[in-house]
Amino acid sequence: MHLDHDPSAPTGATIGFDDFLKVDIRIGTIVAAEVYEGARKPSYKLRIDFGPGIGEKKSVGQVAALYSPEELVGRQVAAVVNFPVRQIGKALSEVLTLGFADEEGRVTLFSPDKRVPDGSRLF
Repeated sequence: MHLDHDPSAPTGATIGFDDFLKVDIRIGTIVAAEVYEGARKPSYKLRIDFGPGIGEKKSVGQVAALYSPEELVGRQVAAVVNFPVRQIGKALSEVLTLGFADEEGRVTLFSPDKRVPDGSRLF
């Protein structure tokens, strides 16, 4: 489930720092990307390597509007790794890959601007 947010909207409700720490956001490298046939919105099935502590996880990303599978492989992305597994159509998504909508609503992936070790946690 993706929500559309107006960039000019005010901030959400205040949360405590302990609540933030519960969300485990890590960096991983996309090792495989393939078109998700039958998805309602153009999407890819992704395999992302989060390093030895977490390993490879599957994700479904609605990023086909801006990226080809070939340009995704090798790219580092941020993902929430401690949500429950979610059924997305016929595919399972083990992590939530993070991104932001551009002016046209297309998803731009959230990535570090310099390479960091896979498994690194956002702080």
